[in-house]
Amino acid sequence: MIKPKGNLYLIPCPMGDVPPLAVLPISVKTTIERIDHYIVEHEKDARRFIKSVVPEKKQSELKFQQINKFTNAEEIPQMLDPCLNGYDVGVISDAGCPGIADPGARAVHYAHEKGIRVIPLVGPSSILLAMMASGFNGQNFAFNGYLPIDKGERKTELKRLEKLSKDFDQSQLFIETPYRNNQMLQSLMETLNPQTRICVACDITLPTEYIKTTTVAQWKKRKVDLHKRPTLFIIQA
Repeated sequence: MIKPKGNLYLIPCPMGDVPPLAVLPISVKTTIERIDHYIVEHEKDARRFIKSVVPEKKQSELKFQQINKFTNAEEIPQMLDPCLNGYDVGVISDAGCPGIADPGARAVHYAHEKGIRVIPLVGPSSILLAMMASGFNGQNFAFNGYLPIDKGERKTELKRLEKLSKDFDQSQLFIETPYRNNQMLQSLMETLNPQTRICVACDITLPTEYIKTTTVAQWKKRKVDLHKRPTLFIIQA
């Protein structure tokens, strides 16, 4: 008799230092209670998260495989061997939902190729939560990841995204390395049309959450410190 394959669970986690079950459904807890095999970005962070959700779970029985942007493609298929042997495997990102702007997507790709069932669990996605709170077009939007660091290239890209937004009524989302957030906001104010709207969504789901949408002209009158705070920027022309 052939043993059924295990499933690949995409397990969300909090986006900061908050009680996990304050932002996660009980299905996350019940899933972690019975899974011992994990694919994670950082083992230490994953162990801490698992312990915070299920304190009684034996850490010595957990098995971790690491996936990040430096992981070679040929290393990934073997990460799913437990599934092929009948064990469920969980994918845990550093923050938020696995597979969304996250290296865990590569494991999901191979799971589909191997006929392994992929089960996404409900959890906080900074991209979707920022869009929900922005007041922008939620039927047509694009996530652009990181923009160029070079000032000239960044200006060109911002003007391109602004034009796309105007021509197609498409909200444009992007992120920046947290310690350069203030510089990014300054670039937006210096580059975009005064009437273009900017949404800044910072520390989403945390006690320090800050979400504000207004025009470039109005942002120039505001002062906000985004330094080292996880932030999503959205523009709508």
